[in-house]
Amino acid sequence: MSDHDDGASANDAQDAGRGADDRGGDRGGDRGGDRGGDRGADRGGERGGDRGSGRGSDRGSERGSERGSERGPDRGAGRGDRDGDRAGGADRGDGPGDQPREPNVFASADRGPLGGEGDTGGAATARRAVRTWASAAGDRHTNIQGDGTVFEGNQFFSLYASEESARFVRGPVPPEALDHLGRVYCETADYARMKRQLRERRVLVLCGEPGSGRKATALALLDELAEGQIFRLDPRHGVDEITDEALQDSGGHLLELLTEDVRTESEPRHSRSGPGGDGPTSARRPATRLSELHLDRFGELLRGRDAYGVVLVENGELADRMLRGRYGMYCAPPPADEVLRRHLRDLLRAEPAEALDGAQALAVRPDIVTALGLEELRPREAARLADHLARHWRGEVTDEQLRADCAAFVTAQAREWFAGADRPGTLPEALPALSAGAFRIAVAVFDGSAYSLAAEASELLAWELAVTLDPEHAPGRRLFGTHAEHRPVRARAVLEDGELDLGPAKVPVRAVRFQGEALAGAVLGEIWHGYHNVRGPVARWLRALCDDPRAEVWVRASVAAGVLCSWDWIHGFRELIVPLAVTDAPVARLAAATALAESARDPRIRPAVAAVLKDWAVSADSGLVGTALLAHGYVLAAGDVPGSLDALARVVRVHEASDADVLGAAAFSAARLLASGEPEPVLRRFGHWLDDGRLNLANLVHLAVIRALSTRTTHLWGLRDVPELDPHAARPLLVALLATHPALAPDLARLLRHTLATARSGEVALEALGSLLRRAAKDEEALGHVCRFLPLLAVDRRDRDRLRGLLNELVRDRDRPLGRGAARRMWDAVTEGANR
Repeated sequence: MSDHDDGASANDAQDAGRGADDRGGDRGGDRGGDRGGDRGADRGGERGGDRGSGRGSDRGSERGSERGSERGPDRGAGRGDRDGDRAGGADRGDGPGDQPREPNVFASADRGPLGGEGDTGGAATARRAVRTWASAAGDRHTNIQGDGTVFEGNQFFSLYASEESARFVRGPVPPEALDHLGRVYCETADYARMKRQLRERRVLVLCGEPGSGRKATALALLDELAEGQIFRLDPRHGVDEITDEALQDSGGHLLELLTEDVRTESEPRHSRSGPGGDGPTSARRPATRLSELHLDRFGELLRGRDAYGVVLVENGELADRMLRGRYGMYCAPPPADEVLRRHLRDLLRAEPAEALDGAQALAVRPDIVTALGLEELRPREAARLADHLARHWRGEVTDEQLRADCAAFVTAQAREWFAGADRPGTLPEALPALSAGAFRIAVAVFDGSAYSLAAEASELLAWELAVTLDPEHAPGRRLFGTHAEHRPVRARAVLEDGELDLGPAKVPVRAVRFQGEALAGAVLGEIWHGYHNVRGPVARWLRALCDDPRAEVWVRASVAAGVLCSWDWIHGFRELIVPLAVTDAPVARLAAATALAESARDPRIRPAVAAVLKDWAVSADSGLVGTALLAHGYVLAAGDVPGSLDALARVVRVHEASDADVLGAAAFSAARLLASGEPEPVLRRFGHWLDDGRLNLANLVHLAVIRALSTRTTHLWGLRDVPELDPHAARPLLVALLATHPALAPDLARLLRHTLATARSGEVALEALGSLLRRAAKDEEALGHVCRFLPLLAVDRRDRDRLRGLLNELVRDRDRPLGRGAARRMWDAVTEGANR
């Protein structure tokens, strides 16, 4: 070590130890607070050019005033050597120190594509969005018959209503159906209380979801009390329409209320017109609202005939009212495993004893569970699965056929949800069904995210659907409709405590998610492939969400848009991506880039995406050029990291070295590639670009290095999982790379030394390094990585003087001096570089 190094160590180490508190400097504090406030204020105003210009001018003036006023005598004294070092060290960079002054592209080096570091959101949001669609199947095959009957798997769905006369019909339940029910029925909770209430009041209202076992429970109750004389009442008629003549002495009566119960004003109360009838065309009105008055009357009619009646009501507002009254009870689904076992025992009763256990073991086999895509089967689904398992045991179906049959469960659920979901086709009658469908679609997009985001998004979508259905009717919002605790049930979803990743922090939220990973893909696939007229409102809705400045919203929407584009590129690209890419809003352009990258996940779509990005890269529209650059940061569009780097270089090479827009977007994508899990080829390419000698490529490298210093890893999320970086999400990317790839430390140090020694980038890079040191001082693990890295930066005397000058600034900061212990360790690490 030279005498100069000894003297510096002896004199300045004492200064480095004087910092009493670990409080950051004005520079870091002002930039973190003022810029965050400005960004929030700008968001509250116009989100177009005003937002971009407001951020640039406010932040630029703040930074200028800070540098002019905050760096007082103490800091000025410490900058003499550093300024001289930069001037004298210019020959070590990539340009002479006396070159003509040019626009400073490094003035906004730490600014992201949305104007700030944190605006791109947290990695967990993107990771959950991608995982939602990982198992989504885009290809769907359905047979539609001429009579409007849809056959899928082993289920039939009728698309058209019956045109039969709507006279009151009563039909007996076959004895063989009751015999089968007796062999397989599994009692639900509160079964005994249900039977007692039915015996006393003669009427019982069972509430629950379709397929939850309500009907089987109703039949079992009536079978016990009416001794096998059970009749189903015409579901086209309400409880208020039942007459004494419709009831059977000593019998049990089952009535399942339709969810879309409407009739015309001029129709008799006992009749309804079919879709092709000759009835009057007067306005339609809702059926009589079911109340306890009607149930009291129904009970008296039943008591007069010594009979019983059960009414089935689907979960919703009516069910909520019934459950608060005297007649309603919730029918909880019985355990699916027990239902499955009873059905298997009945189906395999003629098989050997080991058949039952073998079929049950098959039900929990991982590939079968994955194919089902549901966390908990409903009783009706458990019965269907039992039939599939029994046929497989008997050798009637192969493993592949069994998995295909199981995969049809979520398809059938989505088909049931959306078949005729706009009935009766006019507002306001159709609004409840539209709102329920919109909520299911919103949960598909925001699966696992905050309930408040999904609920608000569903209201926006419900409005789009409603004005598409009936443009002349202005739909409103129910203020006190279905309660938040009951609404998710209609979407097979649950509310639970969760965390929302905001980037630098995670906050607790009330999250909503489907009870099955395959439901999100089934819902979106059903509406996109099955109902073309729904595409318009859904596309408008997603575009609006993609322009939302909250990363928790636009990231989810853009990933969903990318999935839809991969399913139908011709339609999705023009309706979803292009309108976003041609706007002036940075959020929308970044969303377009994200959607393009996500659609390229499908190898069949990747060539189309590559062709689009190639055209946009040479466009005269700077917005399209920037979108293309941002899309290449996700790797997926080019297929690999080297291909993505090639695409970035092709664009940068044909633009000026002072083009801040192009270089900023390219540097952000280059940093994102550095965080993609394959940093080695990125660092090698950075070295080649510096050796190339072209100023624009060198500026790209310097900007990417500065971003690695200043940007948290979580803000550089991609569309591929990089689990090794998860523990370091809140740390700067450089620290995360040092922790996960220690062998790359020499390459990283070489690039950083070059950036620090280059006159045009050195000041900004040194400022970013100071911010990194402040963060590391508060994080013991990060401090260890940084102290092992600093000797690699202190190769010669100029390097050590530069770093010591920076440490002196941080220590002498009068507002937030660097902590004493951390400063001493960093100082010693710099001194260690002289011994290498």
